[in-house]
Amino acid sequence: MSPNQLTREEILAVFPKVAATMADALGCDVEKVKPDSSLIDDLGAESIDFLDIVFRLERAFKVKIPRGKIVEESRGDLSEAEFEQGGHVTPAGLERLRTYLSEVPAERFPSPLPVAHIPRLFTTETFCKLVLRQQRAAAAESGGASA
Repeated sequence: MSPNQLTREEILAVFPKVAATMADALGCDVEKVKPDSSLIDDLGAESIDFLDIVFRLERAFKVKIPRGKIVEESRGDLSEAEFEQGGHVTPAGLERLRTYLSEVPAERFPSPLPVAHIPRLFTTETFCKLVLRQQRAAAAESGGASA
């Protein structure tokens, strides 16, 4: 298993805390926050809410999440020009996004996909994976201590 691959068990282990954090940030019932909930379409998040959610997750999990981390990681090794052209995600970029955001159902990826709509794809599970990746990165930096 590659270092970026996460198990279902790992994701489910952090989900309750991520869901509670999101519910608190968005002012909704925690029962409404499901792993596959779209933060924008299902939970009514706005762009400013993403900053609040990231801040709260950083505090809750004691990790640092750089701004733009999800989009940066989703682009992977593709250059900006390979990932997007004219404000839309390229076919190569779309393929990369589908792989990175494997938790997002295929039907949620419109084609063409405007770059500005990438945050519409983010689910609660997307943020669970982000937290876990940041925990792993922090553990690796501190000499391999477990997360």
